[in-house]
Amino acid sequence: VQLQASGGGLVHAGGSLRLSCQASGFRFDYAFIGWFRQAPGREREGVSTIRTSDGYVYVADSVKGRFTISTDNANHRVYLQMNSLKPEDTAVYFCAVGLHDLTGGWRNWRAYDHWGQGTLVTVSS
Repeated sequence: VQLQASGGGLVHAGGSLRLSCQASGFRFDYAFIGWFRQAPGREREGVSTIRTSDGYVYVADSVKGRFTISTDNANHRVYLQMNSLKPEDTAVYFCAVGLHDLTGGWRNWRAYDHWGQGTLVTVSS
């Protein structure tokens, strides 16, 4: 299994970025694929996860209405469109895949089986 995250960068508050996660090595249409983030000194936080079998989406309250997760099933990619970015969104963003039911819920990062390397998002005020 491989997950390759990209698309991070520096953006002003109010701006947008789109993160991409290229996935391979597992059945893409039957998995939980999520985006997590971790800021310095803080715990890893679930941002949004999609259940690829039916497209069901889980979203953290902190990003609801601003971030949107989506998939390109043909190319095995997962996107995180981030709009109206805030300085508190600054973090390293990771994509992860869960190949089984997510014990403890979608926010439980320990329930995911494989992780990408992370991409840094910095939002300046």
